[in-house]
Amino acid sequence: MLTSAFGLHMTPLPPDTNSPAAPKSYTPHLLHKFDSPAELKQLHAHLIKTNASISDLPLPKVASVCSRGRCFPYAQHIFARSDNHDTSVWNSCLRALAEGDHPIDAVSLFYQMRTSGVLPDAFTCSFLLKACVSLLDIANGKILHGVVEKLGFGSNLFLQNMILNLYGLCGEMADAMLLFDKMPQRDVVTWNTVITQMLKRGDIEGASRLFSRMPEKNIRSWTLMISGCVQCGKPKEAIDYFLKLEEESGLKPNQVTVVSVLAACADLCALDLGKRVHEYSNRSGFKNNMLVCNTLIDMYAKCGSLEEASRVFDEMEGKRTVFSWSAMIVGLAAHGRAQEALSLFSSMLQDGTEPNGVTFVGLLHACAHMGLVDEGRAFFTSMTRDYGITPGIEHYGCMVDLLSRAGLVKEAYEFIMEMPIKPNGIIWGALLGGCRLHKDIKLAEQAIQHLSVLDPLNDGYYIVLSNIYAEAGRWEDVTRVRKLMKARGVKKTSGWSKITLDDGIVHEFVAGGDESHPQAEGIFRKWDELVVEMMLRGYAPNTSLVLLDIEEEQKVKFIYRHSEKLAVSFGLLNTPAGTTIRIIKNLRVCEDCHSALKLIAAISGREIVVRDRNRFHCFKDGCCSCGDYW
Repeated sequence: MLTSAFGLHMTPLPPDTNSPAAPKSYTPHLLHKFDSPAELKQLHAHLIKTNASISDLPLPKVASVCSRGRCFPYAQHIFARSDNHDTSVWNSCLRALAEGDHPIDAVSLFYQMRTSGVLPDAFTCSFLLKACVSLLDIANGKILHGVVEKLGFGSNLFLQNMILNLYGLCGEMADAMLLFDKMPQRDVVTWNTVITQMLKRGDIEGASRLFSRMPEKNIRSWTLMISGCVQCGKPKEAIDYFLKLEEESGLKPNQVTVVSVLAACADLCALDLGKRVHEYSNRSGFKNNMLVCNTLIDMYAKCGSLEEASRVFDEMEGKRTVFSWSAMIVGLAAHGRAQEALSLFSSMLQDGTEPNGVTFVGLLHACAHMGLVDEGRAFFTSMTRDYGITPGIEHYGCMVDLLSRAGLVKEAYEFIMEMPIKPNGIIWGALLGGCRLHKDIKLAEQAIQHLSVLDPLNDGYYIVLSNIYAEAGRWEDVTRVRKLMKARGVKKTSGWSKITLDDGIVHEFVAGGDESHPQAEGIFRKWDELVVEMMLRGYAPNTSLVLLDIEEEQKVKFIYRHSEKLAVSFGLLNTPAGTTIRIIKNLRVCEDCHSALKLIAAISGREIVVRDRNRFHCFKDGCCSCGDYW
C-alpha cells in the first residue's frame, strides 16, 4: 500500500509488460485530486518520479488552480512541456481563465498557444474576447480582431458582436461604428449593443436615430431607450417610448422596464401612469420584486402620494431592506413630515435594519425642513459614532442647510470652515439661501465669492444675492450683480411648471405666460376669476418680489404670470372636481405663489401638491404641509 502526498491510499496494480511506462498505472486516479498549486506541484513531482507523461494532467484544471493561486507561470511551465495540441483542451483552459478572477492569464496563455503551434478556432477567439472585455484591454482586443478576420471568422455574428461590445466599452466608438457599418449581417443584439454604448455617453439623439432604424426590436431594445432617457434627464421622452411600446410593439414590459418607467413617472410626477404601471406589475407577478417595490415607494413619494407609498411599504412587511426604509424616510422628509420620518427610523432600528448613508440624508432633510436643530445635530453625530458611516458631502450640505434655515448662519459658516472635505457649490449655496432668509449681507458676499469660482454659471446664486441687495435697498449693488452676470455670460433661468393629465401627456408652462398654448385664453380667464375670489379672502399680490424698475401695474401682471399659477389654472379647467392637482416646478415656490395656492386650495376644495426644487408643498383647506417654513 502506497500513500500519496495528498494522504490518498494507492493500491499498486500489476505492471503492464507491454508498456515502457508501467509506473504510470499508479497515478490515474490522482490526476484530478489537486486543488491548490502546492498539491499540483506534489502531483507533478510524482509524475516525474513515476516516469508518467505530463500531458496526462488535466490542463484546464492546472490553468484554473494556478490562476487562483497567482502562480500562473508555473502552469505555463507545464503547458510548455505538454505535447497536447488539441485545440479543444486549450480552449477549455482559456475559458476557465477568462471566467476566473485573473483573465489576464487567459491572454498570456493565448500567446503561448500560438507559439506552441495550436490553431485557434472560433471558440478560442470568443474566450479571449471575453477576457479582453473583463480587462477593458483594447490593445489585445484589436489584435484579436485582426486574428478573427485572418482566420475567416468575419461572418461569425457572435464574434462580431463581442468585438463591437469591446470597442464600445473601451470608448472606441468611432471603431465601433465603423465595424457596425461594415458588418455583413446584424441581429437585435448588434443594434442593442451600439445603442447601449451611445446611451452611456449621453447621446440620446444618436441612440434614437439608431433605434428608429432597427428592423426588429425586443423588450430589451425598448427598455434601453426608456432607462437611457431617464438616466440622461429626459423622463418625458422615456414615457413617450413606454407609451409607444404599449401601443405599437405587442411586447410585454419586464421588471427592468417597469423600474425604468416608474423612475420616469417619479421625475415627472406622473402619478396616474405610475399607478397603471403598478397595476400591470402586480398582474405580471412582480409584486414581490424588491427593486420594483422600492421604486414604487420612491415614485409615489415623489408624486406627492405618501398614502400609496405607505401602502406599498406596509405590504412589504417582513421583506423590507434598508433601501425600502430609506425611501420611505426620504419621502416623509420631503413632505415636511419630520416627526413621522423620525418615528419610522425608530421602527427601522427595532426591526433590526442597519441604516445607511441615504437613511441619514433623509433624517437630516427632515430636520432641516422643520427646523429641528438639536435632533439634526444628534443624527449627524450618531451616524459616525454609532454606525461607522463617514459623512459625505450631502450630509454636510444638509447640516449647513439646517443651521442656515434656522438662522444660525454664523454657526453654519464655522461648520463649513471646519469640514474635513472641500465644500462644493451646494454647501455654499445652502449658506447663501440662509443669508437671504435672515438678511446677512456680509456672509452672503463671502458665500458668493466661493460660488463664483465653484459654479460661476449658476444664475440662481446671483439672483439670490441680487434679491438680498434689493431687500436691503442697495440698488447700486443690484445693478452691479446684473452687470457681472452679463459680463460672465450668465443667463437667468426661466421658471417653469409641469402638470401631467390622465392621458400621460405632460403640459409645461413658463413664467410670463405662454399665449401660444391652445387653452391660453381659458387659462387666463380662470386665473382672473380666482383672483377675484382670493381678494375677497384678503389676498393682495406681493409685488415686492418683483425686483424690476417697472410700474406697479406691470409688477402685478408679472407676478400673476408665474408658471405654477398658470399650471394650477390649467389643472382646474381640465380635471374633475375633487381631483388632486400635482405640479412640478424647477425653482423654489415664491412667497406670493405660496399664499395664493393656499387660498386656491380652499376656494376650489382641491388638494394641490407642488414639488419645487427643494421640497413638497401640499396645499389643502387653506394651509400648507410645510407650515410656512420652507
